[in-house]
Amino acid sequence: MGILEGDLLGKSLTRKIIEAHRLDGQASAGEEVSITIDQTLTQDATGTMAYLQFEALGLPRVRTRLSVSYVDHNMLQTGFENADDHRFLQSIAAKFGIYFSRPGNGISHQVHLERFAAPGSTLLGSDSHTPMAGAVGALAMGAGGLDVAVAMAGQPYHFAMPRVVLVRLNGHLRPWVAAKDIILELLRRLTVKGGVGKVLEYEGQGLAGLSVPERATITNMGSELGATSSVFPSDEQTRDFLRRQQRESDWRPLTSDPDAVYEEVVEIDLAALEPLIARPSSPDAVTKVSEVAGTPVAQVCVGSCNNSSFLDLASLAAVLKGKTVHPSVSLTVNPGSRQVLNMIARSGALADLIASGARILEAGCGPCIGMGQAPPSEGVSLRTYNRNFEGRSGTRNDLVYLCSIQVAAAAALSGAIVDPRRMGDPPRVELPQEYLIDDRMLLPPSSEPDKVEIIRGPNIKPLPLAKPMPETLRGRVLLKVGDNITTDQIMPAGASILPLRSNVPAISEHTFSRIDPSFAQRAREWGGGFVVGGENYGQGSSREHAALAPMYLGVRAVLARSFARIHRANLVNFGILPLTIGYDDYLTLEQGDEIEVPDVREALKKGSQVPVRNIPTGREIAANHDLTAREVELLLAGGLLNYIRAQGG
Repeated sequence: MGILEGDLLGKSLTRKIIEAHRLDGQASAGEEVSITIDQTLTQDATGTMAYLQFEALGLPRVRTRLSVSYVDHNMLQTGFENADDHRFLQSIAAKFGIYFSRPGNGISHQVHLERFAAPGSTLLGSDSHTPMAGAVGALAMGAGGLDVAVAMAGQPYHFAMPRVVLVRLNGHLRPWVAAKDIILELLRRLTVKGGVGKVLEYEGQGLAGLSVPERATITNMGSELGATSSVFPSDEQTRDFLRRQQRESDWRPLTSDPDAVYEEVVEIDLAALEPLIARPSSPDAVTKVSEVAGTPVAQVCVGSCNNSSFLDLASLAAVLKGKTVHPSVSLTVNPGSRQVLNMIARSGALADLIASGARILEAGCGPCIGMGQAPPSEGVSLRTYNRNFEGRSGTRNDLVYLCSIQVAAAAALSGAIVDPRRMGDPPRVELPQEYLIDDRMLLPPSSEPDKVEIIRGPNIKPLPLAKPMPETLRGRVLLKVGDNITTDQIMPAGASILPLRSNVPAISEHTFSRIDPSFAQRAREWGGGFVVGGENYGQGSSREHAALAPMYLGVRAVLARSFARIHRANLVNFGILPLTIGYDDYLTLEQGDEIEVPDVREALKKGSQVPVRNIPTGREIAANHDLTAREVELLLAGGLLNYIRAQGG
């Protein structure tokens, strides 16, 4: 589809891409719009279930231009489960027309940026950090695995047209201040709820000094704002990156129109920024590094999909060259891709890291998802990652800070948080003239799919489906939680839980286990029920198991003050009704209360108000929904998969 037609004058880049791919709906903020999806990606923690769902649709091949299955999360093979599921993913990719990125090839977002992301394309991924591809001018969005499975089937992706926010970057970064500080500054200003329902679009003179790897740090971590996506224009920096990746043919110039209209404008003076850091345990708990300087550090972790490019690791190595990591610090490094690992090896940066005392991990998500390297009790861990939710590291009540490569390097050498500007002039690191291209671990799909046998290990269980919405919902409040509950808290990750991702009966036993270990047992004993939450319920990861497992345990509705975008969509996809309630009603509800939603099917069809009654108190609760007519139909059918099957595929 064309994207630069004359009738798109006066439009933001985001609106141009959406309108070029639009199938239905109005591209007006808040209205439901449907678009075609060019590319999809999955990772192994979400992909196994997504491909089981795709299988259930009964199609012989994917219908997207490109679909890629990555293995990057579940790399720790302490049992048969992960290895079995990797074989399943490889065989199903070969059969259904999907590229397969083998274990060790790298983190999905880093590899996709290197080898596949293209300006003006649409990308849907079953991981919340999919917007990283916006660094090259793609409109990339995270979603639940079922939405991705449906997109692979050639169906449109439905979402609320976001408000487009212009982030104007003025000036240039000073020495020791990094792209990570730009996104931390936005989190400081806007909070983890500030991007909900929005796309952040970057413009301004400051873009000329930001390479694509630096832009990727910003677009990746835009997910922590709750944003639908983040996007940079496709300019000469983009062209330069694609040329170095030997993909210049994918480049085309794309930008907003000079008279583009935005719903909101944020101005950042890059020259005024200084090194920033997010304190435990939220990405928006941002302060100046100078204000927490002197805090002893036990661990420094560099990598994840946020800061694991060649530029990042070469910068780290340049600071550490000829020096030794402080005796009190454990420094780990996980490269973002096999390309990055090969290149730091050939450049000598890897040798400098090893000589400094750094511990080199494989090219995968690793500690970011709780796969090893849990920090010590009461020990501060500085991480160049994108999330520091409590317990995500694998240590309960952890003390995880988020920072730039530069701040991490300074702490690794000093044993404490220090302002890197005290270290003199920073070393200069150049991008390579050409990146090393070796795609042998990216396996194309089979040319003879009929001969491919799908390999299923014993950990892969049948896909559970929700039941159609009954006439009346009645049950007890299984759990009441506060604001900003994350999907990590609803369905934890880590080395002992993620291997169960294709076994819903087993993984459901861990639902809300970090908040209330008795939740799953209570849900079974009470025959399901309701969950009550505060604001921004379900923020963080796109993992649909945070909706799928509660559905399996009988949760039929969540009453919250507000919802995070992806989790709200996942609830609808699995037949769980998301209802919003006011603060006063939130205060009156308690765990164990029996509540009733009478004539719920009829109420959903009539309007936005849904009557809810607290039976013990007799109080009428004013609950509302913002469901579209299509979403109402999904809920009545018992979720998206049931709905598609009822429509004949």
